[in-house]
Amino acid sequence: MINTATLMTRCLSPLLLSAIALSTFSVAANAGNMYIYKDKGGQVLLTNVNPSGNFDKFTKKVKVTYYKDSKMYDGSSDSYGSSAASNSGSRNSYDSYIRASAERNGVDPALMKAMMHTESAFNPNARSPVGAQGLMQLMPATARRFNVSNPWNPADNIEGSAKYIAWLMRRFNNNVEHAVAGYNAGEGNVDKYGGIPPFKETRNYVQRVMSRYHSLYKNDTGLFGASISANNQTSSTSTSSGLQNVSYGTSSNVNSASYANSAYAALR
Repeated sequence: MINTATLMTRCLSPLLLSAIALSTFSVAANAGNMYIYKDKGGQVLLTNVNPSGNFDKFTKKVKVTYYKDSKMYDGSSDSYGSSAASNSGSRNSYDSYIRASAERNGVDPALMKAMMHTESAFNPNARSPVGAQGLMQLMPATARRFNVSNPWNPADNIEGSAKYIAWLMRRFNNNVEHAVAGYNAGEGNVDKYGGIPPFKETRNYVQRVMSRYHSLYKNDTGLFGASISANNQTSSTSTSSGLQNVSYGTSSNVNSASYANSAYAALR
């Protein structure tokens, strides 16, 4: 059996790259990983193993790892930002949508905003290497599941995400961290491991969401109004809220088409 599939070129069209990625899918699916390397001259190497020997010149790496029922990938760059406040000028642009969808679906708007920050940094046009779309990075299958007709429309995307968070909260008996983990790795993986899966990305994701919730958005007057200040003064002796976990996310099985799309997106 062929152990690796490689390609070196200076310029690939989206169609050609998709075809190449599809041709490597059967090999990469067994390995679980697809490695994409570039050299300083812009040449590209696609492989399912670490290159060595004559391939040592390929030093810029993107590693895509798939897990069943998940939207995760393990890339050379950080998928999520730091826990500091986003520098994005659109940080507060979607507060009205978050408030409305959170109220309709019975979820915490501060948790939704912390998840949005972590997922897309408030970029409505964000797209991940595995095809997650929009502000809260809905996978196409999840968008269909919660009747999101246009995941690039902020209001539609946020509403679908709120519905999914509410569903996950019910599924995991209001355990916030389990729900957040399910949004990232898929509810099936939370069930499989009896809690937060032992995936580095998922553990980092949960930590960042909860950190942003407590440090940035739990007391965000844009989400709760001025009355939150008075409420916090009366409970200043209490240090941290025992927020019930909320999670948004999407789970879908990775197929050959999404694998090809991820290869193209990673090389853009």
